[in-house]
This record gives sequence, structure tokens and C-alpha cells, in this order.
Amino acid sequence: MREEILQRLAGLGFLEADARTLADHFLDAEARGKRGHGLSRVEWLETLPGIDPTARPKKVAEAPGYERWDGNGALGYLTLAAIVEAQLASPPADARLVVAQRCFPTGMLGHWARKLADGGLVAVLTATSPPRLAHPEGGPVLAGTNPLAIAVPSSDGRPLVADASMGAVTYGDVIAGLASEEELVPFGGEHAHKAFALAVGLQLLVDSLVVEPGYGTVLLVARPEADPVPALRTRAGGLRLPGDR
Repeated sequence: MREEILQRLAGLGFLEADARTLADHFLDAEARGKRGHGLSRVEWLETLPGIDPTARPKKVAEAPGYERWDGNGALGYLTLAAIVEAQLASPPADARLVVAQRCFPTGMLGHWARKLADGGLVAVLTATSPPRLAHPEGGPVLAGTNPLAIAVPSSDGRPLVADASMGAVTYGDVIAGLASEEELVPFGGEHAHKAFALAVGLQLLVDSLVVEPGYGTVLLVARPEADPVPALRTRAGGLRLPGDR
């Protein structure tokens, strides 16, 4: 299966290292039951116009506690992979805000946040996407499904990774044939106004920080001062916590 995926990605022009990064993401999504971000995305990439497999993301600005990146035509997956690698190679002294512009698609955000937590860093990550969610009372689509991922490292080697889209379903579910576009509404039923508020808030947060128009990501990465996850697991008494398989 993995070799077949790598061959298909190589057929799109991706170098071996990039193909492996993409395959790792898709297979991790499948293993975690996130089929909308899994193997269906390979076929989706094969039909996506304008892909430049040779493009490379780049850091365009840096200051204490801050970085700005430009996807520079690369897939959002590969942009986030480069950003995560850079944070692990040079962690912040305390905390760092990282903004990426022209960054799409970004996939299962928990995949990237988990890598940071596995490296001992707390991570909060969000990303925008094409507008797909309307106000719960109707009207035009106003925000993307705009997921939010939070990852907290743990001394027991099992980080907590919370990763949720603001939609009742994701667009990936539509791509994978698991849902229809009509089901792309804020989650929560009669409380959908809460998910809509989060979607709009995250949309404007990212939009206000990126320089280039289009889709972007915002990452907060920090060194933890405490180790709260093991105690939470003890209190949970064996219940599955976010990010567990």
C-alpha cells in the first residue's frame, strides 16, 4: 500500500522525501479513522490543477518569538512539515508565534501538532480553507471549516492531541464520499452558533495575520512548564482521551 502511494505521488513529480512526507500523513489519517484526510487525498491531488511539486516553502521574516513563512507554491502539507521541522530543530526559548501564508491544503492538523508534542513542545494550530460554513440561520457561506488542533506533551510518551473541525463534517468527508456538501454546516445542532462563532473567529484571526490574500495557518508553539497529561489520564480511569487510538 505504502509503495503504491509513493509511486503515485512520484508520478505527480514529487521528490522521494516529499512523497514520503505526504504518504506518512495520509496513512496516519487512515489509521486514526480520519478517512477524509487519508488515501482519498491521493486521488484528489491527482485531479488538483496547478500543483507545483518542485515548489519549496520559505521563511520570509523572523524576530524573537515570531516567524512568518510563505508556502511559495508548495502544498500546505509540505509547508507545515517544513515549519514543524524548523521548530523542533530550533525550539523557542519560551514561546513562538508562526504565521504561514499561501498555505493550503494542510490536512489533518493533529498530525503536525502531534509531531511537536512528541518533540516536547506544546502546540496550538489552526488553518483556514475555502468558505464552506454559513450562519446557522442561513445565508452565504462565510467561513471555512477551520480546524483547531491542540497538542500537549507528556512524560509518559502519550501526548494529548485534540483536533476538531468546526463543521459537522469536513470537506475531506465529501471528497471521500462519506458525506454530502449539504452536510457542511457548523456542528452542534441547536448549539451550532458556538461552532460558527469559533469558525469565524479562527477565520479572522488567520486573515488578520497573513500578508498575502488566501489561505493560511497560525501556530503557537511553546515550552511546557508542567506535565499535566499523566494526572488527567489517571483521573480518566482508562477512558479514551483525544488523540488516543
